[in-house]
Amino acid sequence: MSSAVPIRLGTRRSALAMTQSGHVARALEEVSGRPVELVEIVSEGDTNRGSLSQLGGTGVFATRLRESLLAGECDLLVHSLKDLPTAQPDGFVIAANPPRADARDVIITRDGTRLEDLPEGSIIGTGSPRRIAQVLRVRPDLAIHDLRGNVDSRMQRVTDGELTAIVLAAAGLDRLGPETPLIYEQRDLDAWPTAAGQGALAVETRADADPELLDALSRLDDAPTRFAVTVERAVLAGIEAGCHAPVGVHARFVGDQLQVRAAVYGLAGERAIEEVVSETVSIDTPGEGYIRRQGSGNEADAADGVDQIDHARDIGHGIARRLLERGAADLVSRESSL
Repeated sequence: MSSAVPIRLGTRRSALAMTQSGHVARALEEVSGRPVELVEIVSEGDTNRGSLSQLGGTGVFATRLRESLLAGECDLLVHSLKDLPTAQPDGFVIAANPPRADARDVIITRDGTRLEDLPEGSIIGTGSPRRIAQVLRVRPDLAIHDLRGNVDSRMQRVTDGELTAIVLAAAGLDRLGPETPLIYEQRDLDAWPTAAGQGALAVETRADADPELLDALSRLDDAPTRFAVTVERAVLAGIEAGCHAPVGVHARFVGDQLQVRAAVYGLAGERAIEEVVSETVSIDTPGEGYIRRQGSGNEADAADGVDQIDHARDIGHGIARRLLERGAADLVSRESSL
């Protein structure tokens, strides 16, 4: 394919989506030697101002983008990974997970008051069932206001005093860099695990895409990020069937130590079933697609390697199974019937 032919990158039109896609476009231009142009696509999630849970939750932003990719209107897509359903549809492939940004949530207020110290009855804005449960678990006396809209409009409601605080993802704020007098309180991931894939991007294309494009995209992939988010999404997949309970899960590498924390919450935060895992994982040269379980003593594993994606899924599914065995199944059954 001619190096003069632009690569078309499909993206939502929001400021955050355009910024994220712009970062990927510049990186792809560098590794491919071809120009990349952004193709703006409008999804239902961008035009319908209803609650995300009413619109269908995960997938509401992805469907229209994937239709455009299938129709040949673009060559690849960039998603916020947390917006994608865990089941990957036939004909599509996540070709890269670039290095992850800050995965934490932040509480945003006018004066920097910590969540724990807000006045009784303060109004907190968020549309996320997980964040609602986490806020109420810390402060059951606070009021929750369902919140949609772009980052600027959400923050303005705090500035105007309509809301006491809002909860947002740190990654989006870091990428947008909005100028504001508001103050951020970062929540510790050990006590406040966030959505599976939060802070990470997914670069998606067709499974039958041009091999040169697939090769270029593979050079954008960050192996530790892909491993960690695969674990998180496997946890979510393992407890999602028939499940509407809020779930927080975060995996990260500290050296060669994979550390995972997952929690399933009651809708009002009155209960949490948690699981914490630490495992030594050695990731080989990026692109080879293999890992080793250190100290396994299995010669076949040492010689041939274990597919890293399968290993990551195994870890995630094991965590999900233990969560369900320890009572998350009962919590989910009770909450989802309300």
